[in-house]
Amino acid sequence: MSEESLHPEDITENMYTDIGADTPEGFSISSRSRELARKMVGNETPEDRIRQRCSIAVGDWAMADLMRFQNSPVEAGLKALENGADIFTDIRMVSMGIQKRGHSSKVECALDYGAEISSAKGITRSSAGFIALKDRLEGSIVVIGNAPSALITVCEFIDKGIIPALVIGTPVGFVNAAESKELLRTKTNVSAVSNEGTRGGTPVAVASLNEIITMYAEKH
Repeated sequence: MSEESLHPEDITENMYTDIGADTPEGFSISSRSRELARKMVGNETPEDRIRQRCSIAVGDWAMADLMRFQNSPVEAGLKALENGADIFTDIRMVSMGIQKRGHSSKVECALDYGAEISSAKGITRSSAGFIALKDRLEGSIVVIGNAPSALITVCEFIDKGIIPALVIGTPVGFVNAAESKELLRTKTNVSAVSNEGTRGGTPVAVASLNEIITMYAEKH
């Protein structure tokens, strides 16, 4: 059977898996991209798989060298998914991109919370949303791809002892994006995936968690 004719249901544990590719053509494209990424990025560790997927997501192999991992984030993410941990995102584009198959965790967006806080304090809706969600963040998976203010807010909660199971922080931009990710890496002791510099965004955040979800699905 050629790679082009493979259907996702034909995948065995020894083949590349992409639970988001639900057509033969989609799987073929995904499989070819991953084969190239394994050669360009390396394929020695679970973190390499995240580097591969993030590079594919942005179409730039340089992304692999910008990814940063602290406190065994893959293991932490797998355990959180096993526990059915809630997944909270900063914007709807991130929540829409997260794979819903292969796990039982609920995906929610911070923008659906905290409207009154945002108006009263004059802060971003994403940041206000995480303030409103403060009591639910312990043991959750936090995925921030766009809002540095939201990541800074989450870091402040971590400093106060509210510890998510995993934080994926890859906000993009020239105002506070690099700084917020540096804060996550240097001022917290949480399990986290981030990246250096101003690059990042929804594709990187989504790719990071979706690869962990894929690893989880492969074990179940």
